[in-house]
Amino acid sequence: MGERRRYAHSMATTVQIDLHYLPSIEYFACLWSHDTIVLEAHGSYPKQTYCNRCYIRASQQIDRLTIPVIHQSTRRRYAEVAIDYTQPWADAHWRALCTSYSKSPYFTYFSDYFQAIYQQQYQSLFDLNLALLKTCLQLLQLDKTLVLSQHYEHMLPPHILDARGTITPQGRTQASRYCHYVPYAQVFGQGFTPNLSVIDLLFCMGNAAVDILQQSATKFT
Repeated sequence: MGERRRYAHSMATTVQIDLHYLPSIEYFACLWSHDTIVLEAHGSYPKQTYCNRCYIRASQQIDRLTIPVIHQSTRRRYAEVAIDYTQPWADAHWRALCTSYSKSPYFTYFSDYFQAIYQQQYQSLFDLNLALLKTCLQLLQLDKTLVLSQHYEHMLPPHILDARGTITPQGRTQASRYCHYVPYAQVFGQGFTPNLSVIDLLFCMGNAAVDILQQSATKFT
């Protein structure tokens, strides 16, 4: 594939954030200017969020891929939420990705990394999402340090950006404090659909994906 540039940052910065399923472009734009990423491992599992869903572009519509989880009557820590493997969701999600992106320019370069993850069974939703995040960072060659939170803190120290709960599916295509959406060539249609899963950006743009993220990241305080 040729040599890809590794992006690093001279000033050490930290962001604390929820762990999402195949995170959106907005998510990676938020991570862009931070060297250390603290993943919230002790908060309660938030329903109707990106934790178990992502969005991809299909031929006729935008598809939402949702991971089924085993529901319990009591609130649980996100890290304790188990995936419902009695439903064939993994095969369905992988087929959807192949249908949407098999003709994209970089599918053949990156698909094996993701297929290997879908072929495994993870003990928890958190473990699956962590494996996918590490893979995305690796393919983007973003040099980040991942840390799991040791306990839940309602208020974080001022030197840590608290991005927990700030990136949601609601209004996902609207302007964001973290990201302004830079158009790139997508597989289907003439128009541009912003803020899909980063997998859309990887499969469509390959090595140039990191340049799109750099342009998309909004400087904020």
